[in-house]
Amino acid sequence: MTFGGAYAVLPYVHEAAVTHFSWLSTAQMMDGLALGESTPGPLIMVVAFVGFVGGYGHAFWGADAVLLAGVAAACVATWFTFLPSFLFILAGGPLVESTRGQVHLDGPLTAITAAVVGVMLNLALFFAQQVLWSSDTATWNGSAILLTLGAGVALWRFKRSVLEVIAACAVLGLLAHMA
Repeated sequence: MTFGGAYAVLPYVHEAAVTHFSWLSTAQMMDGLALGESTPGPLIMVVAFVGFVGGYGHAFWGADAVLLAGVAAACVATWFTFLPSFLFILAGGPLVESTRGQVHLDGPLTAITAAVVGVMLNLALFFAQQVLWSSDTATWNGSAILLTLGAGVALWRFKRSVLEVIAACAVLGLLAHMA
């Protein structure tokens, strides 16, 4: 059980799926995270992507059924991601509601909120490390660093909208990848 949702769990998902089980590469995990961040819905749905890529890549039921293996693995990952949450909500919902308005819980809830912000910062730094530093070649990713700095300048200095910056970064990232 964690506080912070996907932001707290995704570094562990990365460690298990990429490092421990080798279901997908770091680049594939970052692609899944980018896809998850760019679409509406909960970020934790990245586990469905991880499950699909793991099932598809390992062809659990043979080479003729890779798509079926991917879909089945994505469904299992999604089921076991959300099942504990639903059980917690159904079983603990009335208890949580009974604490509403109790002043003595303000301190612990404020501390939990601060911890969640810290977890989100940790995740941002973790993702930055994965994108900006290539552990395979032990080098910095210059194009990713320039793109990050350019996006920051566009957002803060020139007050461009997030959608404009995302679109520009997508085009520039694609061009850098093709070069």
